[in-house]
Amino acid sequence: MAPPEAPGTPAAALTGLPDVDPAWSRFVEVADADGVSHRWHVLERPVADSTVAEGSTPVATMLCVHGNPTWSFLWRRFLAAAPPGWRVVAVDQLGMGLSARTAQPRTLARRVADLGDLTAALGITGPVVTVGHDWGGIISAGWALAHRDQLRGVVLTNTAVHLADGDAGPGLIRLAQTPLLRNTVCVRTPVFLRGASALSRPSLPAAVRRGLELPYGSADRRGAIGDFVADVPFDAQHPSAPALAAIAAGLTELADVPALLMWGPRDPVFAERYLEDLLTRLPHADVQRYPRASHLVTEDAPQTAADAWRWIGERTGPDAVPPVERPAGSSERLWLRLLEHADDPTTAVVELSGGERRSVTFAELNARIRNLGAGLAASGVRPGDRVALLVPPGIDLTVAVYACWQAGAAIVVADAGLGLRGMAHALRSAAPQHVIGIPKALVAMAALRVPGRRIVVGGSDRVARVFGWTAELTQLERLGADRDLPDLPVSSEQGGDEGAVLFTSGATGPAKGVVYLLPQLRAQIDQIAAVLRLGPEDRLVAAFAPFALYAPAIGIGAAVPDMDVTAPNTLTATALADAVEAIDATSVFASPAALRNVVATAGALDDRQRSVLAGVRTVLSAGAPVPASLLRQVQTVLPGAELHTPYGMTEVLPATDISLAQIETAQIEVADAGNGVCVGWPLPSVTLSLSPMDELGRAEGALTTEPGVTGEILIAAPHRKQRYDRLWATEQQSSRNAGFHRSGDVGHLDPEGRLWVEGRLVHVVTTADGPVTPVGIEQRIELLDAVSAAAIVGVGPTGTQQVVAVVVPAEPGSGRGLAPPPLADEVRAASPVPLAAVLVTDALPVDIRHASKVDRARVARWAGGLLAGERVGRLAKVRR
Repeated sequence: MAPPEAPGTPAAALTGLPDVDPAWSRFVEVADADGVSHRWHVLERPVADSTVAEGSTPVATMLCVHGNPTWSFLWRRFLAAAPPGWRVVAVDQLGMGLSARTAQPRTLARRVADLGDLTAALGITGPVVTVGHDWGGIISAGWALAHRDQLRGVVLTNTAVHLADGDAGPGLIRLAQTPLLRNTVCVRTPVFLRGASALSRPSLPAAVRRGLELPYGSADRRGAIGDFVADVPFDAQHPSAPALAAIAAGLTELADVPALLMWGPRDPVFAERYLEDLLTRLPHADVQRYPRASHLVTEDAPQTAADAWRWIGERTGPDAVPPVERPAGSSERLWLRLLEHADDPTTAVVELSGGERRSVTFAELNARIRNLGAGLAASGVRPGDRVALLVPPGIDLTVAVYACWQAGAAIVVADAGLGLRGMAHALRSAAPQHVIGIPKALVAMAALRVPGRRIVVGGSDRVARVFGWTAELTQLERLGADRDLPDLPVSSEQGGDEGAVLFTSGATGPAKGVVYLLPQLRAQIDQIAAVLRLGPEDRLVAAFAPFALYAPAIGIGAAVPDMDVTAPNTLTATALADAVEAIDATSVFASPAALRNVVATAGALDDRQRSVLAGVRTVLSAGAPVPASLLRQVQTVLPGAELHTPYGMTEVLPATDISLAQIETAQIEVADAGNGVCVGWPLPSVTLSLSPMDELGRAEGALTTEPGVTGEILIAAPHRKQRYDRLWATEQQSSRNAGFHRSGDVGHLDPEGRLWVEGRLVHVVTTADGPVTPVGIEQRIELLDAVSAAAIVGVGPTGTQQVVAVVVPAEPGSGRGLAPPPLADEVRAASPVPLAAVLVTDALPVDIRHASKVDRARVARWAGGLLAGERVGRLAKVRR
């Protein structure tokens, strides 16, 4: 009996599906290589331009190929977003979707040939950009290799073309391949079918799930789902193994073809090791990871369609934009000033922890770095490799960082403030070849599937052998003692290679990797030294790890205070005094949260410690807006210091600077001047600009430096990041104005050229009267004695949001909910805009790294739920 066909007309089958135009649907009769005719179903959008006649020759064709167990419905957004002149064809493979069921299973080679027969019948002659997902990624790649003369670009999403030695393959697929189980879960029941969409978190909308399942309503419609699973070649004897191997090898021949890899890292089927394999075959490929996406990346991240079309326009067309070129190499190696102290017996680094003190001289530090660099090279670290560092701030971390650089490797730093899962997510995205860490960190990262060979710090050789770790750090130092450092390539010597992947705080979403080349790091270090007025005779206390690491590159000593690096507000006044005394420090860097706790604990200082702190001449605080009131309080604890509050971010730091003295001189006060926090003037090598906001808070206006215009802050500087790591679309968005980084912050310039920060673009409240920025209002409310912290958020639909204040009362005990009337009246009187509601809570959610950036999006969700009468829990943990 012939296999069942799709019921009804194609348009009738698709009526009511979300985001699908039934007019796209059509059937095509195509004969295969054996002369057997099959009815294919495709979703096709002809030339996408109302000014071009139907059937006109397209500019190019996008050919979309689904995997198992999906169908052309997967690509509906790609059809809808097609630019003018493009034809889009999304196929239903034979046996799948609404295409004909076949009497016999199709092998991989046969499916590649089938796709070629279909494109010939459709008159597709190129140029073509292929787009494939899952098994469709392999088939589309096979078609691309067989049609090189037509190929313009390749887009692959969550797929795999090769199993490395020792790789058992995707466990879910291997399990389902067992014959009895395969028939049960893939064919007789919809378990496998529904399992694909069940991988998404949060769950896909019910209408989308129904759409994905529509063509597979009965067992006789699901036969090919089982056939696809059976055709996965887990060993070399499988009939499809030669075809898969040929496709895998052939991808290396596409070096001149633009490629984009779009990936959902939460996919338990095609894990990130398959992305890494694809990058070994397509090393020139652009990568866009969608941190919250799983297997069905085009469903979990609907922006994939827009991102793909943007990439096609920028990388594959006649006006294609080439990848950003590297800057000219620096003539000064990052560690040169450290080498100038090779025989210096003075203290280079002091670390204070748990009442204990460790220190190392410049001479000792240089020797350890040189030996470890040679040892790392001898143990397999190669120039260009990435080395993740999971070591607390201090001597060992400093040694590891500079040793990696001297070995030609880039460091990957995701600080402990991200938490274990956040760190693991960050490190998996960076795909380091090596991980240097303390024992508990290495154990945790192994459990969380972070790749890379392990080098332990502080464990014994025996422990390293038990866990299968490569070596212990001091063992590698001994190994390198009698070896030379590697001869680095010219680009490395000149500073043109990757120096670091530094992760953002994750305060407004998953932490992003920020790639810096060595000359950009050098420029950043020089700017920090300039802001802190650091000279050869200075010493630094760094309550934030990166600044401690930069001190040797400046050629000065540094101390790391006794504090929990994951909680900045654990820095006490006595711990700061101990660190200052330990190295006779002249400068201090600490986040606003750290300084608040220093002020709060200053009462514990004795006369000697107060005298020590009085010797500090410069204090720098950044990471979040620093109000003048806090700086004045800090001044009472460090009376001899010049207090600076520069502005910047992981992507470019510092960008501006202002001192408390300058604030006082200009009489800049939140209550009577400006809107937001004044962060000062741009540094000499920095250029600022603003992209004005429209009534819906979108920063799309032409760049301006006109005073008083609020918009997104753009920054150009020599120490601006090179790019976001494996976030192609994110990078394009942030750097779409040539030479500038779009910060995501909003603010304005005043007539004197000073920058005022008013908040984050995503936190702007879009009212019916126009956009409202939060920081200025918060600052005014926080001047009230009855309020210790405030957040301004919008509740309601975009464009008609209501402004709501959520405050933490200075006196605890108000609970969570509507503010008591006296407090609400005070807050309303302090606000320059009408408030729809004043709510109270016992704490505001802040980022872990600086404990300063309020998560206003979370506050808005909480406030919206509370005002809607929902039961809401605690907004944030109270920090003691």
